[in-house]
Amino acid sequence: MSMLKISNLTCGYDDRAVINDVSFEVNQGEIVGIIGPNGSGKTTLFRTITRVIPQYSGHVLYRDKEISSWHLRELSKEIAVLPQFIFLQFPFSVNDFIALGRNPYLGRLEPIGTEDQTIISQAMELTETKRLASKLITELSGGELQRVYLAQALAQQPKLLLLDEPTAHLDIGHQIEILHLLRYLNKEKELTVVIILHDLNLAAEYCHRLVMLNNGRIEAIGSPKEVLTFPIIEKVYKTVVVVKENPISEKPYVFLVPKDKWTGKQKGE
Repeated sequence: MSMLKISNLTCGYDDRAVINDVSFEVNQGEIVGIIGPNGSGKTTLFRTITRVIPQYSGHVLYRDKEISSWHLRELSKEIAVLPQFIFLQFPFSVNDFIALGRNPYLGRLEPIGTEDQTIISQAMELTETKRLASKLITELSGGELQRVYLAQALAQQPKLLLLDEPTAHLDIGHQIEILHLLRYLNKEKELTVVIILHDLNLAAEYCHRLVMLNNGRIEAIGSPKEVLTFPIIEKVYKTVVVVKENPISEKPYVFLVPKDKWTGKQKGE
């Protein structure tokens, strides 16, 4: 069942198109990774899906309904977004920050109720942030912050979660923790996930399908094995790689080749 459908989408900033005629679908229960080099349009695509910037042409449908026609409060009950950058202007406690995820369900000036607090507690348990409840968000490490952001998103009880590089600036241990949690939520809570990732190996391990952007267009779409081939990667990223199968997961694994080691054979010539 299609949850999110992008059809012939063109969008950008002022008169400059960044995304050009892009079409793909996200089915319910999938983890779909958006990959591509810097400047390929990944974040612009997310900003259009989430109505931060308007599209020039084409359609963005959520549950077969144009996303621009959804009431923002109702859409916030369906979709949660973790942007790449979150500017923290106030020293909220972790509990109060996560509680903001309940805002779509509350009336103006309506206080958090017992049911809301139960949902907040569940989100904190899932993300292992309960021990941080009384801390200020300004006191947290990068890994802790990412879990708190995710907990706030889960407090919205979304059906679709959009994440823009949630593993950026995290060490490999915290990267695996975040993506393992997303896989758990996908399997056990039936949460559909669309995630922008820079690390191709993480994308291969955790995503059911990948959409590779190149200069604002789709270069390839399919399973990790279909997308992460050395000819596609070398064309898009302008570098030489070797792609092998991970012996444990059987997913593709991308090895970088130093420029002084490039040979015709390694470049697939």
